[in-house]
Amino acid sequence: MAGSGPNSAGGAGGRAEAVGIVAAMLAVDPLVSALPARVPAVVPWAEPALLPQILLAGGGALPAEAVRHVLTVLALSKPGDVYPGLEVLTAHCTADSLAAFAWGLFEQWRLVGMPPKESWALHALGWLGDDDTVRRLTPVLRAWPGEGAHHRAVEGLAVLAEIGTEVALTHLHGISQRVPFKALKQRAREKIAEVAEGLGLTGEQLGDRLVPDLGLDADGSTVIDYGPRQFTVGFDEQLRPCVRDADGRQRKALPAPGAKDDPELAPAERKRFAALKKDVRAVGAEQVRRLEAAMVAQRSWTVREFQELFVAHPLVGHLVRRLVWLAESGGVVTAFRVTEDRTFAGADDGELTLPEDVRVRVAHPLHLGGDLPAWSAVFAGQGILQPFPQLGRPVHRLTGEEAAGHRLTRFEGASVPVGKLLGLTRRGWERGEPQDAGVERWFHRRVDDDRHVVIGLDEGIAVGALDVFPDQTFAQVWLDSAPGDYWPGRGYPLRFGDLDPVVASEILADLTEVTAG
Repeated sequence: MAGSGPNSAGGAGGRAEAVGIVAAMLAVDPLVSALPARVPAVVPWAEPALLPQILLAGGGALPAEAVRHVLTVLALSKPGDVYPGLEVLTAHCTADSLAAFAWGLFEQWRLVGMPPKESWALHALGWLGDDDTVRRLTPVLRAWPGEGAHHRAVEGLAVLAEIGTEVALTHLHGISQRVPFKALKQRAREKIAEVAEGLGLTGEQLGDRLVPDLGLDADGSTVIDYGPRQFTVGFDEQLRPCVRDADGRQRKALPAPGAKDDPELAPAERKRFAALKKDVRAVGAEQVRRLEAAMVAQRSWTVREFQELFVAHPLVGHLVRRLVWLAESGGVVTAFRVTEDRTFAGADDGELTLPEDVRVRVAHPLHLGGDLPAWSAVFAGQGILQPFPQLGRPVHRLTGEEAAGHRLTRFEGASVPVGKLLGLTRRGWERGEPQDAGVERWFHRRVDDDRHVVIGLDEGIAVGALDVFPDQTFAQVWLDSAPGDYWPGRGYPLRFGDLDPVVASEILADLTEVTAG
């Protein structure tokens, strides 16, 4: 926190610039015409002495009185209707200090209980925030629904969309795919859909294009510059950092700045390295999840998309090289892998060239058939560790009776601890809508718009009180056009045998794992 003393513009020139900024913000057309009849007063909790300094681009900082005018400008602004004076502020002040100021303001707002009338303090993060703001805000948004602040979390999604950087949209996409609160996840999906529609893409296609390169070079490295010393940082196939000095010697870790290093540059670069490691872990985990989901859903890409979005990406490229892929054209399917030099090779290690008209997708072991042992030998021989189970993935098949029917009776009657059951949400299953007395009576997994695999539960999950019914019995497991209760007298025309074998295998794998003793 900065005290009121430091909140001053250095020297007569700085004070004059501050005065000019304030005048431009509040006293010059068209800004005057935008002022309401009653200008909001600065709230007591937003005392400038408690907030980080706003630094001028030309040097110095805004004095406390000017900061009060900034607070007024923010209070006058609304989502989609920002007071014009904000543009003057961002044009004359440093972006880093504005982002830090906005975060300090947000924290003060949280400390006083997040009064709804001052929710502009949350939206200020969207107008003034940066990628670091995104990293700090996202965990807060994820937690808010569990703290009874769902509406605030939804507002926070708009903030991420307002910041609009690749990092912001990546985190927004992450919430839309993986958060335990269904309503927040749905709102995030709607936000992503809005952005995607504006670009003429689907949500998943946008997600492919939102993977940040984190400022890394094409080979996946970056230089950490301490001034007299430089270090090259790259990442191995498991996305762990590798540090080399100027002579190319590998170090165990990036050293702390020394007495001979640049006193300003070195600490800033070390901080950048710490943020980079954190971002790589987060991006890597999300992309592993997305690639596994793409394998199950059998998403495919053109050769150009595959090259640009996956093979050439400085981070995703590491994951791509640890998987077997399929190229399909005219009914002919060819399995291949991506080598260290980003060329393509078959199981015999012979180089392959992919025609422009093929579609590329992640191979499921069911697709590899008799070639599976050969590919397993290649990866084992080269010590390639896969980011998720692919070649060693268990394969399950329906019995003839199951394929001809709408129920999976082999799982019915199984008793499952509720905590273990909830673990299925990480694999695409969803909790049912609360019914009488707030009990969720089913679990379900969407196959497509018209087909859902549903688990009828006995007694059901008590919302907010998981210990009321700690064990759940699978009463029925069936295929239906929509999730809901099972009605014995009703006809069920859908058949499990009509599901794609990969989808059927994955469903059986989930149910086998969750019901295992």
